[in-house]
Amino acid sequence: MLIGALALSACSVFNKKKKPSLVYEERPVELLYNAGADRLDHHQWNEAVNYFREVERQHPYSEWARRSILMTAYAHYQANDYAEAIGDADQFISLYPGNVSTPYAYYLKSICYFEQIVDVGRDQASTAEAGETLREVAKRYPYTEYAADARLKIDMVQDQLAGKEMTIGRFYLRNGNPMGAIGRFQTVVQKYQTTSHTPEALYRLVEANLTVGLFGEAKRNGAVLGYNYPGDPWYAAAYGLLTSKGLRPEIEPNPEGRRGPRFPFFGHHDKAATLPPPGEAPTTTASADAPPSLQTAEATSPTGETPPPPEAANAINSANPPPPPKKGGFLHGFLGL
Repeated sequence: MLIGALALSACSVFNKKKKPSLVYEERPVELLYNAGADRLDHHQWNEAVNYFREVERQHPYSEWARRSILMTAYAHYQANDYAEAIGDADQFISLYPGNVSTPYAYYLKSICYFEQIVDVGRDQASTAEAGETLREVAKRYPYTEYAADARLKIDMVQDQLAGKEMTIGRFYLRNGNPMGAIGRFQTVVQKYQTTSHTPEALYRLVEANLTVGLFGEAKRNGAVLGYNYPGDPWYAAAYGLLTSKGLRPEIEPNPEGRRGPRFPFFGHHDKAATLPPPGEAPTTTASADAPPSLQTAEATSPTGETPPPPEAANAINSANPPPPPKKGGFLHGFLGL
């Protein structure tokens, strides 16, 4: 039985098919780029990446190769291949630091980190990276549409980081460590005071300080909460707690008063809200023929055998030949194609 199992495993190893690789066939650069843009319009992200990379491979020193790097990054982003998209954006930034499209490369990189933010109960490494890259966009290009979007997302990132501090502080408070909790809540009030967690952090400071007998600190935090957010439910709770201890605040809760800010919940990200690549490309001379399909074939031997004809190879989208290049379309409009 052992010999038979070994024989079967050996057969599966030797009979394993090699991964198909793209066959090199030189084509006009405009045709390849146009085909990649067409695949983007049809949301065929992986095929778009293949075409744009083929532009880089066949025409590495052309203007089209530069544009293809950025479009490859955008296609990877749309396919949720964030690591690949960040790598492409970094490549564009290092090769073309002064290019008119470089601000978009910084922006796309920051969005890739932003969309990897997870709930506050997990590691926030991507949140920190997102905040750093978004601030870089806002600082480098303050008067661009990318900076405007970045500033909005910076507030959301700050809110997320404050939420992490609150989660840890609540854990300390529940488990009998009020001093550790006070440190976390003070960090929220001092470092993330414009976030939605500030009212709760002030209430928790009131609660924790009362627990350890720091009545003066508790009353002071309650006063700050009442002055800034008199209509927030957290102040109503703090007011009741302080009143029960004989420390009634001067400001009474006002349901019509100011409340703490609110930010969208992190979850599903709408990629339609992400700004598209800049439309710097000139109008191309589109061919009357349909965009080519990049052929794939089994890896050839070192003898350099001629690859099989297209009908014998596994062509991309071979079952449904792509339509001729369009003059319309969402991405064509921005690219000028």
